[in-house]
This record gives sequence, structure tokens and C-alpha cells, in this order.
Amino acid sequence: MNSPTPARGRIARRVASSFSRFWARRAGAPEGRRIHVQGIRFRLGLAMAIALMPILLLGAVQAQVEFRRQAEDRRGDLQFAAERTAQAAKSRLDSASVLLSALAPETSGPTCGPRLAALVQRLDGYEALYRIGMGGQPVCDSRPTPIVDEGISFADGPWFQRLRQGEEVTLARASPDLSDTPALVVGVRWERPRGVFAGAMAAVLPLSVLQPDIADPSLPDDAQAALTDAEGRVLVSTDIRAFTFDEGPGLVGWVERAREDQSSVFEADDATGVHRDYAGAALAGRDVYVVISAPSPGLLSWARLNPIGVLILPLAAWVTAFGAVILVSERIVVRWLDYLERIAALYARGRYSVRPVQAAQAPAEIRRLAQTLDELAEAIATRDRSLHESLSEKDALMREIHHRVKNNLQIISSLLSMQQRALKDEPARAALGDTRQRISALALIYRTLYQSDDIRHADAREFMTELVGQLVASESGRGHTVTSSIDADSLVVDPDKLAPLALWLVEAITNAQKHAFAGRGGALQVRFRVHGDTSTLEVQDDGPGSSNEADRSGVGRTLMGAFAKQLRGEAELLPAPGGGTIARMVFATPEAVVPTNPDDLKPSDATVTPGTLSRASR
Repeated sequence: MNSPTPARGRIARRVASSFSRFWARRAGAPEGRRIHVQGIRFRLGLAMAIALMPILLLGAVQAQVEFRRQAEDRRGDLQFAAERTAQAAKSRLDSASVLLSALAPETSGPTCGPRLAALVQRLDGYEALYRIGMGGQPVCDSRPTPIVDEGISFADGPWFQRLRQGEEVTLARASPDLSDTPALVVGVRWERPRGVFAGAMAAVLPLSVLQPDIADPSLPDDAQAALTDAEGRVLVSTDIRAFTFDEGPGLVGWVERAREDQSSVFEADDATGVHRDYAGAALAGRDVYVVISAPSPGLLSWARLNPIGVLILPLAAWVTAFGAVILVSERIVVRWLDYLERIAALYARGRYSVRPVQAAQAPAEIRRLAQTLDELAEAIATRDRSLHESLSEKDALMREIHHRVKNNLQIISSLLSMQQRALKDEPARAALGDTRQRISALALIYRTLYQSDDIRHADAREFMTELVGQLVASESGRGHTVTSSIDADSLVVDPDKLAPLALWLVEAITNAQKHAFAGRGGALQVRFRVHGDTSTLEVQDDGPGSSNEADRSGVGRTLMGAFAKQLRGEAELLPAPGGGTIARMVFATPEAVVPTNPDDLKPSDATVTPGTLSRASR
């Protein structure tokens, strides 16, 4: 059972939904026009709103009182209207009770049946009259074919049992034995002197004559009425659709629910989806009730607007004050702060030449803030110029240092080359040649640095490609051809990490040239892969392989292990699946710097032709 309170709840939900859509639209507005709950205009508006809150609360209390008063008035009006619509039915039921009480002493003897039949013929709205004995058996009746001899008993009927228990008048729906059409039984207790139960008198009234009257012009528009029994089943109605609910049990049990909620007014949606108000009242004791149904007043009806109007004036003042504060703060403060924010955003992108000239028309406080921002931009621009000059000077010095280091290493390499040519001892010549290659690798690092755009970092893939080409080209004049292929990931690293990586690669390639390609040539494969926290560098040859333990424990192998430890890794020699040897180093990936060109992050495969330093992408 519902009361008018849910109606007010629906109004509150609609208002809340409207505000939600408003804030959602504001939240989807451009950044510069969006209302921020932490912003100045919102806080000023909130302060004004809080100051006016007592007025709004007073209006809300008055509206609540008005809603409650109108709800009580509407409940009384509906109950009064329900009683009016069933006045004719109530009069007929009262008349039937009086008639039965008057007939009780006269319905005895053999003339009982004919007298009742003649009375039914003269009276309108009566289908049959019965004289019932104290045991529930019919004594006589007005029907053309009496049911006295048919063995029918009313003893088990609830209405007859209630008469036997002492009730004066009872009403119930007529069973098929009593009427072929929907009808109502009115039973009246018959007593002998001293109150001894002697039976009952019963009248069968067609439900069609109990139809409620809704022609009263004082009833609400589209009002419908119905009679129900104590269980809420509809006996007769002006329009059954108005009393068939869209969901739920319908009117069944409404009397019990009314007793529990202490209110006979409730709301529901009928079978056509119309939201209607219902009010009920007892018509005859506790057996028959009348229910009236009328469409609920809409949100804009006078029944709603009258109490809402009490709230509109303070609410309008509250909203106006809130909007005025937001508008004024927007024109005086917020728009200038937005302007200075855009200027600061330009400064954040390094455009210090922009000046907040439009702030000259702003309030004095905003002008002082713009002037401070202008001075700050000038100071930053001056400092940046100084820093750029210092950085350019430092960059030139570092490039000169790298260039001189590279030249010195090349001189050392040239001296070792001259010494190597002067020696006759082959082991000594080989040792000097290995040393010269290591020095050339270091010289290549410094050359790569001073020739690159950023002297602090180098791309390992680019460096490996040039180093492998240089090492292969240095042996190309000795008769046998060695081809090389490189499949490497891009990894921009610090030169301190590049040096042990380059020296390990020199030792691995030198080892392959000595033991795999000597006197035969072959194919050299270099693979470099970055796997997150670890990286793998492999040098594979297609030589016959080596089972000599001395080759695996020589100076070159020792240096490879030492260089791997500098990179926090391990080195090993493995047999290649198709023949040959794989020198592998697995090490911790150095802290990388993302390349300027994103394509450098893609794996590539390069082929270095002997005698050249060019490569062809895969």
C-alpha cells in the first residue's frame, strides 16, 4: 500500500535527474568553459548558496506542510467521492435488509413460497427471496422451481455461519446454485423471542443493479468506481480496466493492506498504463466495499503546483544568487585567470616571446599577477639563452675531446701496425694485430660519438653494423671472402656500456676469423636481441668448429668473460645447429634512451659487403 509520499519521491527523482543532466553537459564542455568544483566561481557561488540556505529550507518546510495538507484533503475527497458513487447501491442493500427483516415473521406456512414469488414480481432489482431454517435447509423460496426438494443446504456457507454466530446482516457473492448470473446474497438473521436463532431470510440481488453511479459532476475526470468483497475481488465496476493493475496482485487483498497501513488511499498503474489514485470505503459492514479510481494529477497540475509554488520563490532566489555569483566571478576573475593560464601554457612549451598584453584591461590584482608572469618569462628566457650558450660550448669541447681521443687511438693503432709489419715472429704479429683491432674498436666509439647529434649516447645497432663491417673489411685483402649479416635491435646506450660490448664483439669476431675462416672464408652472422631486462649478443660462424681446449681457454676467451662480467652477464661458446660455433653473451640490458626516430626500435637485418661499410636493410 502506498501513500502520497512516493509521489513526492518521484518529483525529487525527476529534479535530481535534471540536475544530473545539467552537470553532465557542463562536464562535457570545453576545458576553458567547464565548471570545476574546486574553482573560484563555484566556491563563491557555494558560499552565497549556503548563506541563502535558511530561506530555501524554510520554503521546503512550507512546501512539505502544504503537500501533507493537500494529501489529507485529497484522501478525504476521494473517500467521500467513493461513498457518493455507491450511495444508490448502499440504499438498495439497506432496503433489502429492512425488507427481509419485515418478511421474516410472515414467511411461515404453505403460502410462504407464493407470497415470496409475488413479492419478487412486484419489486425491481430482486432475483429471488429465500426462507432458510435454523439448520441451513431452504424452507421456501420465490423461484418458479423451488429448491426445497433439491437437497441444497446453506449450512456450510460462511455468510450463514456468521448469521448463526450472531451477526444481524451478511453479504456474499451468490453461488451458482442460487443464481445463474453474477449476483449478491443479502442475509438477515431471524430470531425467536429471547434471541434464539430460528434461521435466516436471504435475498439475491443481481450485481447489475448495484452498479456505482459516476455521473456526479463533482467527481474527478475519468473517475471509475467498483464494488469489491472483503478479499478485494471486484463484484461490479464501471470500467474493469481501471481496476486491473499493470503488475502485482491488483485489488486482491487491498482491504487487509489498508488495515495494516491505516490508509485506504493508494496509487497504481492500471492495465492501460495510466497512473491512478485509488480510495476505498466500507459499503455494508465488512462484506462489501466501494473503490473509486481517478487519474493521478500530473506534475504541472494545480494540486502539485500549489505547494511547489511555496518553494519556487526561495528556490529562484537561491538559484539566481548562485548564478549571479558565477557570472560575476566569470567576468571579473575567472576569464582573466584562464587567459593567464593559456599564457603560462605557452611558457611551458618554451614560447617566452608571448607577453600578456591583454591583461592591461583586467583588475589591478590580475595586472600585477600578469606583470609578475611577464618578468618571470623574461628571466627564464635570459637564463635559457645562457644555458644554451654554455651547453653549446660544452658540446663543442666534448666533441673536440672525443675527436682528439680518436686521433690518439688511431695514431697508436698506426704505430702498432708499423711494428706488426716489422716483426717476423707470427705469434707476436698476431698478438699485435689483436691489440690493434681492440684499439680500433675503441677509436670507433669516439668517432661515433663526436659525429652523432648527441655526444652522450650511441645506438648499439648502428655501432655494431659499422664495427662488423670494419673488422670484416680489414681481413678482406687476405684472399678468402667472408660475408656478414647483422640482425640487431635498436638500443641507445651510454658509451661506458658500449665499450665492453664492442670489445667482446671484437674478440668473438677475431676468434671466428682465426679458427673458422682461416684459409677458407665463410659466412658470419651477428644477432643482437633485447628481451626486456636481459639482452643477447651472438656471433655465429659456419666453420668446422673447434674441439681444442686451448682455443676455449685462451686470452681471447678470458677477455670475453671479463667483458661479459662488466656488463653483468655471462659468455659461452656453443656448437651451431648446422655446423660451426656460436659465441653467446647474455647480459643485463643497460638503461636505454629512446631513439628520436621510432623506426630505430624495429629489428633490422643488414649485410656488410667486404671492403665497404654500407649495409642493406632486410
